[in-house]
Amino acid sequence: MEYLQGVFAICLVAFILNLPFGWLRTYTRKFSIAWAVCIHAPIPIVAFIRIYTHTDWIYIPLFFIFSIAGQIVGSRLKNKISKSS
Repeated sequence: MEYLQGVFAICLVAFILNLPFGWLRTYTRKFSIAWAVCIHAPIPIVAFIRIYTHTDWIYIPLFFIFSIAGQIVGSRLKNKISKSS
């Protein structure tokens, strides 16, 4: 069960790490260099954690899904907060 807890922890890190980058992405022009950096900057950190913990590559799509979810939630939080202010 410890192994699955590690996978869940990496998923949580991927999600939380992408929240601020999703927020920042809303300030950039779509498909610009800054936009691409906001999307790709957290990937090496998640990859390092996966390699350091010897997690199988089979879980990479799961980490990818949580990263995308973090980006989406981060951008929606920014939009929701800016509309209410």
